[in-house]
Amino acid sequence: MLHLLRASYLLGLLLVASTASADRLRLVADAWPPFTDASMVNGGLATELVTTALTRAGYASDFEQVPWARALLGVGEGRYDVLINTWYSEDRTHIGEFSGSYLQNRILFVKRKDSPIEFHGDLNELHPYPISVVRGYAYSGAFDNDGDLQKVPVHNFSMAVRMLVADRVKLTLEDEYVARYYLSREVPRVRNSVEFLPQPLSLNHLHILVSLKNPDHAKIVAAFNKAIGQMQADGSYARLLKQYGM
Repeated sequence: MLHLLRASYLLGLLLVASTASADRLRLVADAWPPFTDASMVNGGLATELVTTALTRAGYASDFEQVPWARALLGVGEGRYDVLINTWYSEDRTHIGEFSGSYLQNRILFVKRKDSPIEFHGDLNELHPYPISVVRGYAYSGAFDNDGDLQKVPVHNFSMAVRMLVADRVKLTLEDEYVARYYLSREVPRVRNSVEFLPQPLSLNHLHILVSLKNPDHAKIVAAFNKAIGQMQADGSYARLLKQYGM
């Protein structure tokens, strides 16, 4: 009887542990410092904001960092519950539900300092120039849908800016904070050879995307939106931004 009770007790513990594990949200993002990066404290600003809000909303979570294309595919297939760092695009609504905006990104073009290229808000100005873009990223509706732009897909911004310095492309583009983060880590020859064009392509809002494969996706989004609102109201949101120099 003692052995039977002990076995029942152990089985109960395993069931509880299994349930707890199943209730943990599987968060995913690519390396996009200073917003998301597993090597940074608490995973970067966006990761910390999202995990803090979800914790306040009652959700435990685990974070995994993978390349962008794999992250999107994983959310679509239900292997991940929450994509941390995404801009809105219509096609992504077919794989997940967007939260409200919780950060804003200022997207700027980058050119060589010796280049005469200017941008005043009209994409027609840029049609003559090859532009390196990160594969799978959505920059803005107008930019993404402009078939006359010469887009050269690359794996990441570091590769894009090195192609720019080598004069293999004439422009690249990225969120200003992300670009400054990566440029600060480049060798001086690369870092000092480029500059931002002052006119933004767009101001993009950052969202989480909750997989439609998760039956509670609408509930998770609503709880996250509420928690972010509470953080903005009580000052904890502003304190986190200040910690990251924003």
